[in-house]
Amino acid sequence: MILKKLNAILGLLSAVAVLFHMGYNSFAYLTFYYNPVLKQWASIPLMVLVCAHAVLGMCSVFLLGDGTSLSTYPAKNRKTLIQRISAALIFPLLILHINTFELLKNSSSEENWALFVLLLVVQILFYAVITAHTSISISRAFISLGMIEDEKKLKLLDRIAWCIFGLAFIITSIAVTKGELLMFIPH
Repeated sequence: MILKKLNAILGLLSAVAVLFHMGYNSFAYLTFYYNPVLKQWASIPLMVLVCAHAVLGMCSVFLLGDGTSLSTYPAKNRKTLIQRISAALIFPLLILHINTFELLKNSSSEENWALFVLLLVVQILFYAVITAHTSISISRAFISLGMIEDEKKLKLLDRIAWCIFGLAFIITSIAVTKGELLMFIPH
C-alpha cells in the first residue's frame, strides 16, 4: 500500500509539473520569448517525476498484481484500461516529443511537408494522451491516498480534472502548432 500511495503522490506532483510545462511552452510559443533556464525548470523536474511515477506504476502493476485482470469487470475497468494504454503510449511519444523541434526544423528545411504535418499531428496526439492519462489518474490518486471515497465527489473531481487538462490541451495544441507554423513555414 505504501508503494501505491507514493506513486499517487508522484502522479499528482507530475500533474502539477505537466501543467507548469504546458503553461510555459504555451507562453513561449505565443510570445516567442524563449528562456533556456525556464525551459529547463519546466522540463527536468517533470521528467524526474514522470520517470519515478512510471517505475512505481509498473512495480505496482507487475509486482503487486494491481489491476492485471482487467477482463473481470469490463465496465468498471474502462478507465483503468485507458489509463494503462495511455501510460504505455506516453514514452514512445515522449521520445518523439523531445526531438520534435529539430525534426520540424529539418523537415521544413528539406521541404518535406508530409513529415512536417505528421509531426504536428503526432505532437497533438501526445498532448491528448497526456491529457487522457492525467485526467483519469487524478481521482484515482486521491482514492489511493484515502482522501476521497464518495462517488459524487469522485465524479466532480473527474470533471474538474478533465476541464483543467482539456483546457490546457487546447491552449497548448493551438499555441505550439501556431508557433511552429510561424517559425518553420516560409512566408
